[in-house]
Amino acid sequence: MQKLFFTKTPMSRFFLREQIESLTRDIVLTNDQLEKVSSLLLNEFNEGLGKETHSTASVKMFPTFVRDVPNGRERGKFLALDLGGTNFRVLLIDLDGEQFRMENEIYAIPESLMLGSGQELFDRIAECLANFMEKNGVKEERLPLGFTFSFPCRQEGLTKAILVSWTKGFKCSGVVNEDVVQLLRDAISRRADIEIDVTAVVNDTTGTLMSCAHKNRDCRVGLIVGTGTNACYMERLENVGIWNEDFDEPKQVIINTEWGAFGDNRVLDFVRTEWDEEVDQQSLNPGKQLFEKMISGMYMGELVRCVLVSLVKKNLIFNGVGSEKLFTPHAFKTKYISWIESDNKREYVQTKKVLDRLDIENASDEDCENLRLVCSRVSTRAAYLVSAASATILNKMRRSHTVIGVDGSVYRYHPFFHDLMVKKISELTHPEYKFDLMLSEDGSGRGAALVAAVAVRQKRGLCNSFSD
Repeated sequence: MQKLFFTKTPMSRFFLREQIESLTRDIVLTNDQLEKVSSLLLNEFNEGLGKETHSTASVKMFPTFVRDVPNGRERGKFLALDLGGTNFRVLLIDLDGEQFRMENEIYAIPESLMLGSGQELFDRIAECLANFMEKNGVKEERLPLGFTFSFPCRQEGLTKAILVSWTKGFKCSGVVNEDVVQLLRDAISRRADIEIDVTAVVNDTTGTLMSCAHKNRDCRVGLIVGTGTNACYMERLENVGIWNEDFDEPKQVIINTEWGAFGDNRVLDFVRTEWDEEVDQQSLNPGKQLFEKMISGMYMGELVRCVLVSLVKKNLIFNGVGSEKLFTPHAFKTKYISWIESDNKREYVQTKKVLDRLDIENASDEDCENLRLVCSRVSTRAAYLVSAASATILNKMRRSHTVIGVDGSVYRYHPFFHDLMVKKISELTHPEYKFDLMLSEDGSGRGAALVAAVAVRQKRGLCNSFSD
């Protein structure tokens, strides 16, 4: 193991703490700053929804063509395919109103497929889909499928979605500006051993909203805080300037905000730090998804690592002694933040496990406390930014009570994220607009099947829409 030493001058632990608190103060956001973030985001929302401003807006506000939530009258067998990160999931769901049975399997996507050709990726998906159908005894049936595709897409219909850009480390060739549903259909056709009716394509936020709405029909917002971050919500058609379809009942549509790109026009520079800039410049897509890079699991650990490197170089932590791993980009995993913050006060079991993985030796209790401070400041800022954005939606919707369906590894596993969000959303939302956060227990895949089920229900003329 190579140790990296920097100038070492004895300093008191109180001075060290004071210096670290001072140097990381820019990560701490006040309510005034968060209210400014919210105001800026509302402006971006309106630009994204506006017919004249949509094309140049950073936050794209794509209509999903999903007009209703489940009403309890959905029945039948449905497939779902959930692609949004380094794994994808195939599901078979048997719905009978509010009751359902579900089988599912998770398949890994190796980096070679993430960076290869689109045809290879979709051929792999079709292969796994066929294997799953055979395993579950439905290979000879033609079933409706809901496709969760959790990357920025411009939807042109319930079954047509054009990929705008890859995120989350994907760079497959031949997919950007193409219809991902058609690419899936083509891959299925090349196999010629299964028949599938792709009934709907949605992203993970819409799937989360629909999955939670199946259990609580007050759910009108879907939120993801995981590898990436994004949100969707039910918007009145009268507010959607880019809507070119019918204005029949229900006069509403779920909007996929794609808020990860908030700040790409530099309006968030007043809350970004030197470490945010460093993370952005090292990423696969510099200058893009700047809001996401302050929040999501793909970047949060790297933000902590960049801060720690700065502190080591200033001889403020670990006695100015780093390690090769600490100085390796992405070596500090976001899950380490949850581990460190889960330790009881003055107990460092998880913290020392992280330090062992980073080859950091002889860390003092004060080092562990200062490491926890850095982690807490980065994760709290992430929670507060998501809260400001969520409050923006609640204030825009003006509903007396709204359930926000939430999924994603950061929200699910961080010990304080939920509580931080509840507190901060309450502070930033008008007191008339009450809310609850609801963890999506079944993920976005079941929601995609429910979108397909609602579409089939409406085709059968059983629409009994529930609207605001």
